[in-house]
Amino acid sequence: MRTLLEARDARELSRLQRRLERVELLILDELGFIPFDRAGGELLFNVLTARYERRATIVTSNLAFSEWPQIFAGDEKLTTALLDRLAERATIVTTRGRSFRLRRRQRAAPPGPPADDAPRAS
Repeated sequence: MRTLLEARDARELSRLQRRLERVELLILDELGFIPFDRAGGELLFNVLTARYERRATIVTSNLAFSEWPQIFAGDEKLTTALLDRLAERATIVTTRGRSFRLRRRQRAAPPGPPADDAPRAS
């Protein structure tokens, strides 16, 4: 998102949008982790609309669709239009349970007490 806003401010938005339209697979990871202002939401909407039915896009989010308006500055119309485009031909995968990253980290941790509980030399 920051890249889109910076490109807009530098008057290079059209060039970046064309580049994003040509990318075979665009991945938006953790959408909603940081909400957008209205301008940011509109920029993202334009990118996704340009890719609609032309290129593959993967979106990950910890938020349910009902929570997505908060990502886009409370704009329910923009959010509904975006979700309509994203979900029309999408495969939606809903996961539950502990985080994949947390599980992987726990498997990689050595057995025994955490480092903070280790005895200290005097």
